[in-house]
Amino acid sequence: MSKRTRRIVMPATAQAGETIKIRTAIQHPMITGHTDAGPNVAPRKIIHTFAVAYLDAEVLRIDVAPGIAANPFFAFNLRARSSGDVVFTWIDDTGEVIVETRQLTVT
Repeated sequence: MSKRTRRIVMPATAQAGETIKIRTAIQHPMITGHTDAGPNVAPRKIIHTFAVAYLDAEVLRIDVAPGIAANPFFAFNLRARSSGDVVFTWIDDTGEVIVETRQLTVT
């Protein structure tokens, strides 16, 4: 499991049909693949995909461009339908996959 700091802000409960706001952030250096003063090239290491699944279906996928800032922040709305897991996935250029799950209880 990655030691990167993740922050997910979302309500634990919602009413059926309610639209909830979700905010996420992850600590990541986002190295763009630049060269230094010499001939050395730092390998690119950016988060290229952020995906969210709810009730076993992907509800959001963002393909991130190299211009994204370090420690990317995403905010979006989700309509609560029934109780279940909300699964957040970040993938970077090195193949590192970071997954975080939150439970949403719908009343």
